[in-house]
Amino acid sequence: MSTVAVIGAGKIGEVLLAGLVKAGWPVDRLIATARRPERADELRTRYGIRVLTNEEAVEQADVLAIAVKPQDAGTLLAELGPRIPADRLVVSLCAGLPTGFFAKFLAEGTPVVRVMTNTPALVDEAMTAISAGAHASAAHLALTEEMFRPLGRTIRLPESQQDAVTALSGSGPAYFYFLVEAMVDAGILLGLPRQVAHDLIVQTAIGSAVMLRDSGEHPVKLREAVTSPAGTTISAIRELENHGVRAAMLAALEAARDRAREIAAQSS
Repeated sequence: MSTVAVIGAGKIGEVLLAGLVKAGWPVDRLIATARRPERADELRTRYGIRVLTNEEAVEQADVLAIAVKPQDAGTLLAELGPRIPADRLVVSLCAGLPTGFFAKFLAEGTPVVRVMTNTPALVDEAMTAISAGAHASAAHLALTEEMFRPLGRTIRLPESQQDAVTALSGSGPAYFYFLVEAMVDAGILLGLPRQVAHDLIVQTAIGSAVMLRDSGEHPVKLREAVTSPAGTTISAIRELENHGVRAAMLAALEAARDRAREIAAQSS
């Protein structure tokens, strides 16, 4: 089994570590790096893994999962890139950064796989999109899937679609939380206690998501099943359309996609 090092074990890096430990990945095959000594101690205590320097991790791991902030990736790779042998697999969790960005710092032929996951990984319900760089093989993709499968669902996509993935599912949980926040406020306006409104909306969201996943029906068909002629639901939907909610969502996702492209351009 491969030895995996998470370089920069912040929030998303720790989520990956936790998923691997939960899935039974041997702890002696897991390595983390951390800037602060207290963070290193925390990771050792919590997971029983080795926490090493970046240089030591590069020497001892077969897979290097780069989980630093995108704006920090260039500095890290300028330091570590010359030390990374070409037979290592580099897995990028850096939002917005293409595999070509990593190739500039790595030995010719080093395989890179780009990954975009999301915060529901914390409850094992992530959506993780995986894309191969120029030198990544089917075996490299399979290994990456094995690493992220404990966090939820995985999907393989061409790297050209990763900015759209970032906008849709990477940032997607925030859109749902925003919608729930607005609906809870609406419930309060209609006279419900905050906790009651919260519980009603959260369970409705969970049930609706499960129906979408398990029924295989198009969302339009499921929506129509709730929408009676001249009823309450169609009155609400008319107002959503009048206020341009659909158009606003399209514009919002385009803005997120464009920001992902800007991050890549600024880092190159």
